[in-house]
Amino acid sequence: MKNILLRVVIASLLFIPIGKSSNAQSGPPDAQLKGTLLDTSGAGVGGVHVVAQLAGEVQAHLWKATSTTAGEYALSVPVGKYHVVFQRAPFVTREFDLDLRSGPARVLDLRLELERVSSSVVVTAEAEPLPIQQTTASVTVLARGDIDARQSITLPDALLYVPGVSIGRTGPEGGTASIFLNGGNSSYTKVLVDGTPVNEPGNAVDFSNFTLDNVDKVEIVRGAESAIYGTDAVAGVIQVITHRGTTRTPEASVFAEGGTYGTGRGGAQLSGLLGRFDYSAAASYLSTDGPDNENNFLNRTLSGNFGYRLGEENHLRLTLRSNASSAQTPGQTLLLPPNLDEHTDYHFFSSNAHWDFASGKHWHHHLSGAESYNHEFIANPVQSYYATDPTAFCPQTSPTAVATAEFCDFLFTVRNQYNRASLNAQTSYLLPNFAASAGYQYEVENGTQQSLTELSFAPPAFAFVGPHLRRNNQGGFLDFRYSPHPRATLDFGARAEANGNFGTRVVPRVGASLTLLQGRGFWGETRLRAFYGEGIKEPRFDQSFGADPCFPGNPSLKPEASKTWNVALEQKLNDGRIKLSADYFNNRFYDIISFGYFPQPNPNFCGSFFNTDLTRARGMNVAGQASLSHGIFVGGSYSLDDSRILKSENPFFDPSQVVGNHLLRRPVNAGTIFLRAAYHGLDWTISGYFSGLRTDTNFIDPTVTNNPGYARFDTAVRYQFGRGMTVYARAANLFDKSYQDALGYPALGREVLVGMKYRFGGKN
Repeated sequence: MKNILLRVVIASLLFIPIGKSSNAQSGPPDAQLKGTLLDTSGAGVGGVHVVAQLAGEVQAHLWKATSTTAGEYALSVPVGKYHVVFQRAPFVTREFDLDLRSGPARVLDLRLELERVSSSVVVTAEAEPLPIQQTTASVTVLARGDIDARQSITLPDALLYVPGVSIGRTGPEGGTASIFLNGGNSSYTKVLVDGTPVNEPGNAVDFSNFTLDNVDKVEIVRGAESAIYGTDAVAGVIQVITHRGTTRTPEASVFAEGGTYGTGRGGAQLSGLLGRFDYSAAASYLSTDGPDNENNFLNRTLSGNFGYRLGEENHLRLTLRSNASSAQTPGQTLLLPPNLDEHTDYHFFSSNAHWDFASGKHWHHHLSGAESYNHEFIANPVQSYYATDPTAFCPQTSPTAVATAEFCDFLFTVRNQYNRASLNAQTSYLLPNFAASAGYQYEVENGTQQSLTELSFAPPAFAFVGPHLRRNNQGGFLDFRYSPHPRATLDFGARAEANGNFGTRVVPRVGASLTLLQGRGFWGETRLRAFYGEGIKEPRFDQSFGADPCFPGNPSLKPEASKTWNVALEQKLNDGRIKLSADYFNNRFYDIISFGYFPQPNPNFCGSFFNTDLTRARGMNVAGQASLSHGIFVGGSYSLDDSRILKSENPFFDPSQVVGNHLLRRPVNAGTIFLRAAYHGLDWTISGYFSGLRTDTNFIDPTVTNNPGYARFDTAVRYQFGRGMTVYARAANLFDKSYQDALGYPALGREVLVGMKYRFGGKN
């Protein structure tokens, strides 16, 4: 009996390990996932984090791997269905749902694209997106975090704190808002919205109603870039890049705010990722009475960005943006009685349909159709004040006249419409250390500008009736980028632009970016950039096509031109926590179009437009920022813009255009400072802007040619509660400083707004 029991116990002990071993051998082996990760040039991408998790199980174990410098990765996981994520900044995050089985390894090779909305990627300065350290031009990137910290509403609000940028506003709300970049005229900066040019033909962009809804990034490129972008890129380029949906669970947000001057604003945004389709759409509404109820302003914004991935390297994208505003424009109220009946309705729209695809390992192609239009209606239906002199050239029907003899309130209506539509093609051959791009653009410009024909004096008001105008342009460019060493990037290219007015012009550009020191610790990276570019700008429609016998256009005008070069030095300290930069620029502007009177005898003082003027702008932009402990950030900038008028044929028409003067509305000295503190859910920022004396004219008193400097401060604070709720407040012109960006037009006083934002969803 004892022997039988002993045998049973021994057999039982032997059976247990044998059973375990059998189960292990009969279970399915691990599944294998491997592949190679390359960038668009074909170079391996190292340091990519590959994370797999059982699909639908949020608490499941995470399986991780990291790609080698050659871009190779391998991951072993138990058999099952997994959600796999490939992530590394600044590349676009890629996500897949994979059913991984035992047997031969599953191979998944990917091409990773640079994330266009990343603050460390530059889209505008080169023919193809590049990491910011490789670009050869002087660039500032405003990321969404910068915009949110200051709670900027409009594009001029955000650009005010960018080195080298000065703002000119004719009124607090709804008045024309102009941008001057590195001393260039307001029409010398080309503005793109997701790749679509939005300048009026040969003219500037009015930023008065350009809000930042659905905007993720703004890139400011200093220096002439006509070699890539053709006409208008004389002093630089500004591009606005809208948000793209990235989350599988839709992300939604709504906000509402209100404050002084009867201001109310609200809006909503929805974005997400649905399979291969990504989407982002936003809408907002702004209404304000303005100071003294003389600056009523209403603005509506709609924006959308929609993409579809046809294949691994085959993408479609459509972007749309609409800003429509109606503004009361009382005029130079510091010099004349307010004109309470004049108003301006302005509608700006842009669209872009884009197709990106590859036809081989190194060939990448871009096809796009772009269109923008600007519709402007200005009306003054009621005469608010009258001249006192009976010889004045204006209506005088009131015994209570309050204006001077020379200036009175005319009745008029003006309607201007401009449209730009283009087809664009680009092909690029990309290697790890070399890139060659060729592009072609065909553009049609249309316009109806009512001041182009002779003025009609039919009562009850002056009415302008203009013809339909058209100008066809085309251009082609070649651009080459070469990296002889990992620390050096060279870029050179040229464009031939064939314009319907001035014919064909060829403009070059060349640049270099060098890492002089690649240090670590306190003394970090030292980078040198050098750039030379030439720019051209076509004439405005009225300058070329005006048909009034006394003020005809000049169809023989040459393009306004520039030669710009700059040298920039950037230094990082203390492991990148401190960043310093300084760039010197020298811009020369040729063949500037000015108005001149015809030779005598000319009793009616008739004239036209001629290429006569010559100016220059040179100076420097110095900036620095530091990340201190406990979420505290400080920074500031200083800009010196020593501009001069070198040649001016007709200063009598504009007293500010006297030879030797500084250029109009561009301060010689300007600077900014900021302090930001973020702790847990609290984020507080205070910013200061300082402007020195600037040349200006009020077009009334010829002896006034200067606008005094000023200093203004803005502050913003927000607190994020749990579950997506944020409350915030901001104060613009905190100390209620009285100043004017343009003589006669008072700037907005202290404006305080308080709001709440609720955000929900947005999970992968």
